[in-house]
Amino acid sequence: MQSKPPKFLGLHADPPTGLRILLAVLPFILLFSVYLVASNMRYAENPQDKLLPTVSKIGKAFKKVALETDRRSGTILLWSDTRASLKRLVIGMGAAAIVGFLLGLNMGMLPGLRYLGLSFVTFIANIPPLAILPILFISFGVDEVGKTMLIFLGTFPLIARDIYLAAGKIPRENIVKALTLGASQPGVIYRVVYPQIIPRLIDTVRLSLGAAWLFLIASEAIASQDGLGYRIFLVRRYLSMDVIIIYVAWITGLAYCLDLGLRWWVAYRYPWYNPTSDG
Repeated sequence: MQSKPPKFLGLHADPPTGLRILLAVLPFILLFSVYLVASNMRYAENPQDKLLPTVSKIGKAFKKVALETDRRSGTILLWSDTRASLKRLVIGMGAAAIVGFLLGLNMGMLPGLRYLGLSFVTFIANIPPLAILPILFISFGVDEVGKTMLIFLGTFPLIARDIYLAAGKIPRENIVKALTLGASQPGVIYRVVYPQIIPRLIDTVRLSLGAAWLFLIASEAIASQDGLGYRIFLVRRYLSMDVIIIYVAWITGLAYCLDLGLRWWVAYRYPWYNPTSDG
């Protein structure tokens, strides 16, 4: 007699809510448990060990960077670094989203613009953004413009090409009907196609955030006086793993919240768009 697989396995598995929650938190529990055991073992062998700081050391470091004012800068480091990094991320991604959306939408609808811009966008997309980071810093300086330009150039080609593909999938019947009813070409693009592509734009921005964080951290690590990436690469000189772990966990939490917020907004504002997707 063939044994039945567990409820969470199989092609048509549908675990109950309680099991879903357990499965979701189980990897985090295991990871924390492994770290807890390893850090305590290293601490028992060497109380001065910095590689795997104990939970108490991480708690003390969190109090220092998140709750106490830094004597040198006069600010609370974690929050001031977060403000600086999020400002760069929002400006860079916002510009990439606007330019990429408008370019991709029009390339998808206007053949002339497609032939003009698609090859160039593909060319830009194949340039490793980190490879041209020195050029950006020389051209735009090491201040805010250079960092936001790196985020922009690293993400806008992806957004433009994805929107271009999405616009090309709009049923031609919709466009023909709109033209038959007297709509102009700009009207078709911005009143018929535009609303259908907006949720795809939000989804594409969400998927591009991982790359945007990478470019942000890299630019801050090389030339900056504040920011989350700057702080991580500053304290690594002193092997301050407790602070590094706090900042990495905080960046991960911010990225997860941004991703979750965009997913929620798409589901709430555009329930007709991909309603069964969990990605």
